[in-house]
Amino acid sequence: MPLVHTTSHPPSLLGRERSAIFVIDVQERFRPHIAGFAELVASIRLLVEGARLLGVPVAYSEQYPQGLGPTVAELLDVMPDSAASFEKVEISAAAAPGWVELPAGVRDAEQLVLVGIEAHVCVRQTALDLLHQGRSVHVPVDAISSRSMQARDVAQRDMARAGAHLATVEQVLFDWLGVAGTDEFRAVQGLIKARDAVARAT
Repeated sequence: MPLVHTTSHPPSLLGRERSAIFVIDVQERFRPHIAGFAELVASIRLLVEGARLLGVPVAYSEQYPQGLGPTVAELLDVMPDSAASFEKVEISAAAAPGWVELPAGVRDAEQLVLVGIEAHVCVRQTALDLLHQGRSVHVPVDAISSRSMQARDVAQRDMARAGAHLATVEQVLFDWLGVAGTDEFRAVQGLIKARDAVARAT
């Protein structure tokens, strides 16, 4: 049977024009308590930098910042100027009043890339709510964490069973690129190499 070429893509393949990133509660007071916090932040920072380069919308939430502090400076430093945010007390960001006030590019994105903490609490409940709404949810496993790796791993399996697409940060970035050899491709490669160099030095 001959191969059939088509311009449509499977739902597990991300497209930058259909995507948005939502960063959940990566706040200062969590720093000493979350497993692999530095590596988590480095992965999310790489993803946000890539999104900014490729024009993918970004938004973020903060859980009760009066008690848990602001989003960490390493991420605020690279957030696009257009990045929207809201404070919440709800566990699911998608159930918070601030969700409906997000720019349409995030709120109504066909594909939502969820990152942040904690995987088994706010990330999981946000993912499940969005899946229940019929949204395409993508979770880079190197960009979520919890106080324990066991809690993170159980949450990953639960989200996948519910229909979320598990990925890695690099997988997301290369999905968005789609083509090698371009200036954008080289720029994203540079971001990845810079992240890896910092990781080797620490």
